[in-house]
Amino acid sequence: MKGITAERVDDLTGFWSSGEEELEEEELILFDNVQFIYELALAQLELRSLGVEFEVTNGLREFKLLKEVDAEILKRKLAYFREIKGEYTDYFHITQKNRTRSVNQYLTHWIYPYKGKFHPQMIRALLNIIGLKKGDTVLDPFIGSGTTALEAQLLGINAVGIDISPLCVLQSRVKTESIEVLPLINEWKDEIQKRVNVNLFNLEKKSLNSEINKIPDEKVRNFYRMAKLVAVSDVARRKKEFSKAFRKNLELMVASAGDYVDVTEKLKLDLGSVDIRIGDTRALPLNDESIDGIVTSPPYSIALDYVTNDAHALKEMGLDPSEIREEFVGVRGKGEKKIELYNEDMKKSLEEMYRVLKRGRYAAIVIGDATYQGKKIETVKFVIDYAENIGFKLLKNIDKIIFGLYNVMQKENILIFVKGDLDLAEDKKYRCRGARAPKTCR
Repeated sequence: MKGITAERVDDLTGFWSSGEEELEEEELILFDNVQFIYELALAQLELRSLGVEFEVTNGLREFKLLKEVDAEILKRKLAYFREIKGEYTDYFHITQKNRTRSVNQYLTHWIYPYKGKFHPQMIRALLNIIGLKKGDTVLDPFIGSGTTALEAQLLGINAVGIDISPLCVLQSRVKTESIEVLPLINEWKDEIQKRVNVNLFNLEKKSLNSEINKIPDEKVRNFYRMAKLVAVSDVARRKKEFSKAFRKNLELMVASAGDYVDVTEKLKLDLGSVDIRIGDTRALPLNDESIDGIVTSPPYSIALDYVTNDAHALKEMGLDPSEIREEFVGVRGKGEKKIELYNEDMKKSLEEMYRVLKRGRYAAIVIGDATYQGKKIETVKFVIDYAENIGFKLLKNIDKIIFGLYNVMQKENILIFVKGDLDLAEDKKYRCRGARAPKTCR
């Protein structure tokens, strides 16, 4: 059955009811943009983690259910499936609230052009795959642009995000917290916009900063600080005029936060709590075995210099890029020393992840090998070997193609670990779901 995923649902006959009367009672149908082998693998793992027995049909596009399921649960949680038994999934409705040209930048995901972002659909699937439920707590110790926190929030999973970068913490907070203060954001909008009429860029920003600093509510203040940084980024990267960039992005940010409020109300989502703070993954400010799951991607600092890439925003925040460089994982040093320091940082980070994760729970780590000074750096093997050395057990290793860093990286790996050995029953429960499970599972 042909779908309408490529079209905006709200461009049809109404956002929340569009086309649903035309859907047939098919079993499970993938999104049209699911194209890669790793996505199909994650889609199947997602079903198995939810106890679904299935058979893949129609050229790998549809899934036939082999046993009755709770369709409501699947509709609320699934990431890679557009339809379940003739009804659109929550994720389908959520992704229609998108004010960008990128299919993955719905709701507030788009705010700030941070390089190396997670694919939100993959993160939603991984949260399901590692068995996290409403009320559980997921940790992303390299929170970056906040994708894990936002997707966990949508699923009702509590999220803790840690990052050494004040810029990462700011954008992650704005994406997840602004919906709480949207009326106050709108109250300040006119006053803030009055401050972007001066033609001289530096005077304009000084006036704007002064007005933003008057805002008493921290979440509202952060929202406008972020709007300014998005405009600063447009000036630095796209040679845009600051006033126009600020006004345009502010309107989009307010509208996107409004979309998030709307989707929450219409789908009756019980959002998870979010705790995002500045911290060092090499010394996590968390208690032993306090976390139910980990979903993260360590920085590709060998392949991507995060400090240089966001230097304009960091300077605007009053930070000295040359000073904070020494605090970032993998950015310190040169040549062989840089690789050595990166490996030492990763060892400490893995040890901390192991310490805070509850026994028998899972950690999903997305990592890739890179080329540095013409030499391949086998980061994936290093992470697997060290993680298993400290007590993790590798359950899955899925290849994932990536785009945008082909000069230094061509693929990354989705590694799923469990803390400690699973007993036979739990191991079979994880690996042996689905009609095509190994004979040893039967």
